[in-house]
Amino acid sequence: MTWNPNLYHRHREARSAPVHDLLALIPDLPYRDVVDLGCGTGEPTRLLAERFPNARVLGVDSSAEMLARADAAGLPNLRFEREDILELAGEYDLIFSNAALQWLPDHPALLARLWERLRPGGVLAVQVPANHDHDSHRLLTETANEFAPELGGFTRFGTAQGASPVLTPAAYAERLDELGAVEVTALSKVYPVVLSGAEGVLDWTRGTALVPYLSRLGEEDAGRFTAAYLERLRKRWPGERVYYAFTRVLFMARRA
Repeated sequence: MTWNPNLYHRHREARSAPVHDLLALIPDLPYRDVVDLGCGTGEPTRLLAERFPNARVLGVDSSAEMLARADAAGLPNLRFEREDILELAGEYDLIFSNAALQWLPDHPALLARLWERLRPGGVLAVQVPANHDHDSHRLLTETANEFAPELGGFTRFGTAQGASPVLTPAAYAERLDELGAVEVTALSKVYPVVLSGAEGVLDWTRGTALVPYLSRLGEEDAGRFTAAYLERLRKRWPGERVYYAFTRVLFMARRA
């Protein structure tokens, strides 16, 4: 997928609220090694490095475009690397991930994989968007189905037909308990943002949910796809104001 940091940060303030809530769930412990999975341009990673100055903090992401904007200046305990989350090596005292794991399948298996990378007493803290049943994503799925030949049948991410890998807070808590977690916290929270009509919804999704689709299309097909999606959005939200209730799941657990 080809990410555009400028598009992603167009709604920076609204997207940053879940980060601070996730950080607030993390207990203050003497962490030695911290990793931020899917760190993007690295703002949350810097917050981790500032909060835990005695820890070695690593931000990893698969996007060269996003990492090009990551800045470790002034923080000697911080570094960034390009790496696939599923290829994560090493052991950590804190594994942190904000709005990244929703792109990966099979979360029960993914949690087990990450759990193996936690040292005893280590903490896993994760936030994932859970808006796959929202009309914005349902209409995106309809558009993807219309363009299935151009997309090579790709309709997986962000769909409302059960294809989203994101679980409920209860399901995450149960899986973490199976792994032997203690001090489990799992919750769902709505982070509303007011957008300027259908065009505002399109602008919001351009930075995230639209990315895997447009990355698979040439310029002409991408334009047609966007226009078809916008037409659906306008039918759903014909007015000038959209109260966009964005739902996210946050969870934190500690390894015994």
